[in-house]
Amino acid sequence: MSIERRSFIQTAGLSAAVLGFSSALAQAAHHEPNIGMCDWNLGGSANPDMIPKAAEAHLNGIQVSVATNPDNVPLRDPKVREKYLELGEKYNIKFSSIAAGSILNSIPLATEPQSAVYVIDAVEAAKALGSKCILMAFFGNGDLVLKNAVDKKRNLSKDKFNEFELDSQKVTRVVEVLKQIVPRAADAGVALGLENTITAKQNLEIIERVGSDWLQVYYDIGNSWGNGYNVPEEIRLLGNDRICEIHLKDWDTRYFPDGKGMVKWDEVAKACKDINYDKWYVLETSGRDKKFIEDTREHVKFAKNLLA
Repeated sequence: MSIERRSFIQTAGLSAAVLGFSSALAQAAHHEPNIGMCDWNLGGSANPDMIPKAAEAHLNGIQVSVATNPDNVPLRDPKVREKYLELGEKYNIKFSSIAAGSILNSIPLATEPQSAVYVIDAVEAAKALGSKCILMAFFGNGDLVLKNAVDKKRNLSKDKFNEFELDSQKVTRVVEVLKQIVPRAADAGVALGLENTITAKQNLEIIERVGSDWLQVYYDIGNSWGNGYNVPEEIRLLGNDRICEIHLKDWDTRYFPDGKGMVKWDEVAKACKDINYDKWYVLETSGRDKKFIEDTREHVKFAKNLLA
């Protein structure tokens, strides 16, 4: 082979490699995030029949409820799990996470021993459906905040008081329970996500007390903004390693994403990019009556453009 021909081939090969690398960079730069939705917003908690609807709405995935009440825990049933997997494959829908939501709000992890069972149910269901995390809710009866703390906060300016006072007994109980559950979650490869009304800093303190990287924060943009927290700062404080998944909504869900609500979405997007957040975003929005598909498609489009 002549030197000229060899040089040409080498140069052409290098050019092709450079073009391929540039193409890969371009694809990475325009990578679309995965956008899912809570199944209760789709119209049916713990119901695999919602999967075709999710696909029609241009969603990539669903956050699946493990239970609706103590007498109805569908995700324990292998046949229900199989149906999720079959329909998920057919409609190209993934299951971003499993939610122990309303069940823990009514039967709190901080006070009711049986609640730990629902968390374990969620971990097992997540492993079966290929989900990487679960949501553990702490609202209503399950709130970790002292009962009089909400009024106390409202009576003080934000610069003097920017977090709720916690119920120390409840927090200690949650820490003790999660220390027992974390090994199961680690074995399953499933992160436990704290979703609550408290600050990122307070959640990090709970995580430190439990002492496991498998305990993280399930971050809700609308809830945190509505509680007066600096959401972009909190996202940066937590970082990618401490956020297992993000709920997308405004404090008033009617205003997502038309710009009339509280949340400054450009600031949220910048914070997520700053920490290289690379996990699921889950819409907790319902759309207008009889316009769910139309509205959800617009929500998905908005989120992907914003967060790409």
